[in-house]
Amino acid sequence: MICFPAKMNLDQWIEQLFDCTPLAEGQVSTLCVKASEILATESNIQEVECPVTVCGDVHGQFHDLMTLFRSGGKLPETRYLFLGDYVDRGMYSVETVTLLVALKVRYPDRITILRGNHECRRITKVYGFYDECLRKYGNTNVWKIFTELFDFLPLAALINGHILCLHGGLSPRINNLDDIRGLNRMQEVPPHGPMSDLLWSDPKESSGWDSSRRGAGFLFGENISERFNYTNALSLVTRAHQLEMQGFKWRHNRNILTIFSAPNYCSRCGNKGAIMQLDETLQFSLWVFPK
Repeated sequence: MICFPAKMNLDQWIEQLFDCTPLAEGQVSTLCVKASEILATESNIQEVECPVTVCGDVHGQFHDLMTLFRSGGKLPETRYLFLGDYVDRGMYSVETVTLLVALKVRYPDRITILRGNHECRRITKVYGFYDECLRKYGNTNVWKIFTELFDFLPLAALINGHILCLHGGLSPRINNLDDIRGLNRMQEVPPHGPMSDLLWSDPKESSGWDSSRRGAGFLFGENISERFNYTNALSLVTRAHQLEMQGFKWRHNRNILTIFSAPNYCSRCGNKGAIMQLDETLQFSLWVFPK
């Protein structure tokens, strides 16, 4: 049984957030303290059971998140797994990340939220979340509260022991899942190294490893993903991080699936969004929006 502080009216806060109304600074602080307690108990690779709905980047596109929930199903009836990048770019990063954190506190076993490359101090100072917090609250306290919370987010999830989910991709410094479990995630995302690679890397068409034009992470080929999945008895690596015009894209002979859940990214890209719904037998369906 989850115990909430007396000053936390969580259901009322969630209702307010679903109306796209931000919480007060003190409420955000109280919420994030409780969220950090819950996230601190989770593993670097959080175990998730089917059925589950897997979602990619949302990037502060609050109204598209509402479409996602209407189509994917309500919590707690539907179990959700989000792959990171809740903030930056969109106009409603504060409301988006606050709602997802509130849902995590309210239904900790029904929603898993992973860390993306934008859940860090350095990136959010450049791509919008810092400025949005300053504009909406008149100071940077809420930005500091959330970026401290981001250090607690898991790096990956493992669905029924067979599907690894993370934000970015693979790393030449990580050969097996225990390598991920052994990382110290309770820190700002380093500019380089295995933790950074998990949040920044991308698949490529040619074989082997290459440096990434992003300035962090690597590009990895089909032979890399095939070997990683075979070594770790995985059927699939599901990741986010890359805009896909149809909302999703299979790569590397279906060893890699990219899901992107922010349609018409930045209000100009014209792309679709997508989510993946997995049933109890790991059979999947991909839902694309808008139709």
